[in-house]
Amino acid sequence: MRTEKLYEKDLLSIITYLKEGKVVALPTDTVYGLAVIYENEQALKRLKEAKGRPENKPIPTMVSSIVQMEEVAKLNTIAKQLAKSFMPGAFTMVLKKQDAVASYLTNGLDTIGVRIPDDPFLQKVIEGCGKPLLVSSANLSGLPCGYNAECVLEQLDGRIDAIVVGEAKGKASTIVDLTGEKWKVLREGPISLEMIEKALHKEDIL
Repeated sequence: MRTEKLYEKDLLSIITYLKEGKVVALPTDTVYGLAVIYENEQALKRLKEAKGRPENKPIPTMVSSIVQMEEVAKLNTIAKQLAKSFMPGAFTMVLKKQDAVASYLTNGLDTIGVRIPDDPFLQKVIEGCGKPLLVSSANLSGLPCGYNAECVLEQLDGRIDAIVVGEAKGKASTIVDLTGEKWKVLREGPISLEMIEKALHKEDIL
């Protein structure tokens, strides 16, 4: 397979690739991501094959708005406040999925990881696709995440359909699990535990 190099100016081509079920590496507001369009089972399988990712690990979902988030996930009071405080941004929430979400999208789990990127280009891509994207870090499973096109191609050249050349803007997102009786931070990134607690205390949710 030949990995085609694209640029942000090639927005329509990028959207077309994704709609066709192709695997595209994109610079994001965190690390470089490998993206496929939502609700395309074959595309999701190809993404996992490209990464060498264990089949039992679901891929996070990237949406363009709270409205789109509520189409795939159930937001409780805490989730709504955290979304208001930290989205768009480097912040992922693990939530209960909506009943209509196909089980293959979450590897049979009743939960789904969702975030809104703080990046105008990615917002345009998602809006142009008319659906969320499934986005995982752009690296071979177990190897470091890529922050620029060169690093990504060192690992994935010939394994993915295309890469949008650019620079990722930060580090991996904070992940908060809101599916249990008590919320918990699964991975601390740019949004710290202290920031989360402050946001919830401010609204008297804690």
